[in-house]
Amino acid sequence: MKKITLLFIAILFIYSCERKESSLIEPTTDDDINYFIWHGLNIYYLWQDDVPDLADNRFANFDELYTYFRIYRSPENVFESLLNRPEDRFSVIVDDYIALENSFQGINLSNGMEFGLVQYKNGSTNVYGYVRYVVPNSDAVAKDVKRGMLFNQINGNQLTTTNYINLLFGSSTNYTIGLADFNDGNPSTNGTSISLTKSEIQENPIAISKVIADGDQKIGYLMYNQFARNYDSQLNAAFANFKAENIDNLIVDLRYNPGGSVSSATYLGSMITGQFNGLLYSQEVWNDKVRRSNPADRFINNFTNQIRNTDANGNVILQESINSLGLNKVYFIVTNGSASASELVINSLSSHIDVALIGKTTRGKQVGSITLYDSENFQRTGPNLNTAHRYAMQPLVFEISNKDNKNYPQGLIPASTDFPGVELGENYGDLGVLGERSDPLLDRTLIYISTGAKSFSSKSSFYNFDEIYDSKLATPASDYMFVDVKKQP
Repeated sequence: MKKITLLFIAILFIYSCERKESSLIEPTTDDDINYFIWHGLNIYYLWQDDVPDLADNRFANFDELYTYFRIYRSPENVFESLLNRPEDRFSVIVDDYIALENSFQGINLSNGMEFGLVQYKNGSTNVYGYVRYVVPNSDAVAKDVKRGMLFNQINGNQLTTTNYINLLFGSSTNYTIGLADFNDGNPSTNGTSISLTKSEIQENPIAISKVIADGDQKIGYLMYNQFARNYDSQLNAAFANFKAENIDNLIVDLRYNPGGSVSSATYLGSMITGQFNGLLYSQEVWNDKVRRSNPADRFINNFTNQIRNTDANGNVILQESINSLGLNKVYFIVTNGSASASELVINSLSSHIDVALIGKTTRGKQVGSITLYDSENFQRTGPNLNTAHRYAMQPLVFEISNKDNKNYPQGLIPASTDFPGVELGENYGDLGVLGERSDPLLDRTLIYISTGAKSFSSKSSFYNFDEIYDSKLATPASDYMFVDVKKQP
């Protein structure tokens, strides 16, 4: 896949020794971090032209820059001051790039319980969690946590809209969940508790890959929970099995997939199809500086028949032929937990084949990012990497659309003009088993495939609960969609 190469354009400041020699102030580590933040955003940030403090001529010299940013209490505050809020909802800075890199590969500090958080039906500030699934080989598995369990207390405290972040995602690696009964959307504690401990675990994003027999049809079902490049080969193997089984239809379950690699998203679209090799899949719009410094083909992503992944230095680490199905229609299960690269696949394919959505409106994240490190070329392996800290930035740097220049910042809506299907939320009182017909969303998708029926009985109609957060958003990778940047040859 293509990578953006920054052809370093002339800017006001220069790096390394000359930077120090041109300053009367002896820079501290915080000064270095602040300059890194300003420098990276000045070059790459999507809205660089719209932020006065990111103008090329904003600072006359390094001393002026250092002095200006010393008024802020932390690098996080400096970073936040340079963003185009509220239009930019997703740019972030992290203080440990190793944790971020691991998270992009599915490695996180976790107890293995993946969950969503929902506000009580009665309109109070109370919140409850529902277990979406459990990661294999985790503490949650050992403690017999199951999909569909509900909890409303942490360490004996009722979860609310104001305390759930501290209780569930604070610095402690241990907590005790208090289980609850659904009680028509206002869960009540049932007296059972489970203590869980977080450790570093790796999750395979290909959670389920199977063939479902439905009448005389073979229907492939794939539950895919993160666009992680290190699992591209395993994803391709899943499609090899679908191809060998000669499936008639395909369901791709992205309900819990917050995004990831654009290249993996392009590979998935190419696996689903195959008849569009070399044609335009998606296109990116970066800021003027980056566009002027790169050839036009750097900003387009085409369907491909090859997986070709490289490292930061351009060395090939994976190359294999794509197993494609040649489908003209595909079905996606989606929720508000489906974001960025998940939305990219759906949107890109909709310009070429029929796409149906079953579930709820997706998050609406049509912008992507890159990881910037404090080195001369912003690469982890770049010259003069500052080893005095581990800060890295994940700023939004491009907007992405399908071949028709269309995207959906308000989210993709099931059963709409653009995306036929069925609008149906999760039944938190009875989630069923993933990959089985007891799962209401999968069952409804199978019915839709076989009958085309959009309506459903009152028994299957669920209250539209307000889901406010989920465990994946709390990981360093969160819901970021990203591309790779390589150093100039």
